[in-house]
Amino acid sequence: MENLLGLLRIHVKKGVNLAIRDISSSDPYVVVHSGKQKLKTRVVKHSLNPEWNDHLTLSVTDPNLPVKLTVYDYDLLSADDKMGEAEFNIATYLEAIKFRHTLEGGLPDGTIITKIQPSRQNCLSEESHIVWNQGKLVQNMFLRLQHVECGEVEIELEWIDLPGSRGL
Repeated sequence: MENLLGLLRIHVKKGVNLAIRDISSSDPYVVVHSGKQKLKTRVVKHSLNPEWNDHLTLSVTDPNLPVKLTVYDYDLLSADDKMGEAEFNIATYLEAIKFRHTLEGGLPDGTIITKIQPSRQNCLSEESHIVWNQGKLVQNMFLRLQHVECGEVEIELEWIDLPGSRGL
């Protein structure tokens, strides 16, 4: 607990135009890795555009550790097929979180604090925004899956402070 900075809640919203790994569809789920932590969403049967709407929570000890997201196709009788992966960094988001106390009470919902552009260094498929919403800073991302013919995953990040943690 001494190295814990806080919790990162990842809202895995949906997949868009995912690859076919069964005869005409897929049964996708998402696995999120950060350091030694591994979390996964539920399986959505027969969908290339699944809506998971699952919340996964990671303990954050190192703000520079990347988060890796991998999509798999669930198979009952054989090994699950990989449907692509994406990696993202949370450092920019955590920098914005450090200054949120200066924003409280003074901004309307929907105010964009920071914009992150897609580049060769990230898996963003479109501009990502860190937004003030209902008294919290959230970051929405559309991640383009790599090592696969097509597919994107939409996620949202939310920071949770923990009493007794080191904090940011």
